[in-house]
Amino acid sequence: MSYFRRNIDDVLIEWKNTTNRKPLLVRGARQIGKSRSIRHLGESFKYFIEVNFEANKSILELFEQESDVNVLCQRLSILYSTPIVAGETLLFFDEIQSSDAALKSLWFFKENLPQLHVIAAGSLLEFALKRISSYGVGRVSSVFMYPMSFNEFLTAIGKGNWIDAINTATPAHPLFDALHDKLVGDYRTFLMVGGMPASVKAWVETNDFRKCINELADIQQSYYDDFSKYSHTISPELLRNTLQSVISQTGGKFVYSKVVGGSPTNDIKRALSLMIDAGLIVKINHTAANGLPLGAEVNDKFSRYIYLDTGLLLRILDLDFGGSNPINELILTGSEENLVNKGKLAEMSVGWELIKHSDVRHRYQLFYWENLANGATSEVDFVIPYQMEILPIEVKSGKSGKMKSLRLFMQKKHLIQAIRSSLENFGQLQYEDAGETRTINIIPIYAIGRLTDTHIVMG
Repeated sequence: MSYFRRNIDDVLIEWKNTTNRKPLLVRGARQIGKSRSIRHLGESFKYFIEVNFEANKSILELFEQESDVNVLCQRLSILYSTPIVAGETLLFFDEIQSSDAALKSLWFFKENLPQLHVIAAGSLLEFALKRISSYGVGRVSSVFMYPMSFNEFLTAIGKGNWIDAINTATPAHPLFDALHDKLVGDYRTFLMVGGMPASVKAWVETNDFRKCINELADIQQSYYDDFSKYSHTISPELLRNTLQSVISQTGGKFVYSKVVGGSPTNDIKRALSLMIDAGLIVKINHTAANGLPLGAEVNDKFSRYIYLDTGLLLRILDLDFGGSNPINELILTGSEENLVNKGKLAEMSVGWELIKHSDVRHRYQLFYWENLANGATSEVDFVIPYQMEILPIEVKSGKSGKMKSLRLFMQKKHLIQAIRSSLENFGQLQYEDAGETRTINIIPIYAIGRLTDTHIVMG
């Protein structure tokens, strides 16, 4: 079975080679490739054992009855007919959220068998961690994983060599037009296929959007099926209605009254919180952005949310990838200006690219700015910390965009640099304002992740 290289692979190898390592938790939503990446890591070990707590319920009793990790290893070695040898064996606990005892055992692996490579993953893992107070403080490490980024998609479709060109381009030295045009075309495809590995695999093997949508339908149904596991006090129907509302309100402030069913605001807030814990949605916080850290000036009355994946979002909207749906045509053949300004998918994609390219050892927080003065309508799509400064990012279309909100924000916050992310090639706009030269650097959407994983040269 072919393996698509993931950004997290390098982090897993680094963990493997670290002498004073801790047991590692790989955290993220269901079906984003966590288990497959860990199995790929297992190929670099002499021995590999995968313990799945959902597939083998009898294993649950073993961990509940025995807390001595040396005894556990002896018994697991017998059960799986595989030696467990420190430095030679990777012990993988999958779906570990099904066993609080297994989660707690990770503490003791650090204390009593620190040289053994122990790694764990699971869907709905955040719920399990909240059940265990002060879980694994100082004794367990975590990394966060997401659907495939655009760079990972390029690698999967055999165009990984283009990534070097993207990473060396700057606003002063853009890509040559032919390559830029091809990247824009692949980005359009990526919006529809999405970053879920099963959908990407279907695209690589068949180039048939209908095969992708079948995979996405199965994934989306598994998410709906999981709703009953989230909480006994929130109905699956409310969770589903709230998710539908998140999708319909993509790109704007989330309004609780728009959730179908007329549920109380507090119930909707809890539903949103549960879906954040499940990894299905991400919150974009409003910040006054007067300084760093951006989280110090969050206004909880104003929030946006984005769904996990563009392909899944389109599936929920019941798009027929093989038909003539207007949004379908917009993605594949619409002008760059219409795709960015009207589709809202571009803004969502920029948010996720920032997250996917961030340090996997921490959760990356998204922020936006909106002028809250009466009668004001100005807003900036994303505001990020960059090289100890505030950097605003506006998702816009072509050169005709006046970017009034972005210019206002730069003036109010006394900033001299900003980003316009679009489907244009790399470029730069400069203008004089209040005695200062302000620069708006144009970064293509397909390259926006460079702002969080490398230091892009602005000049």
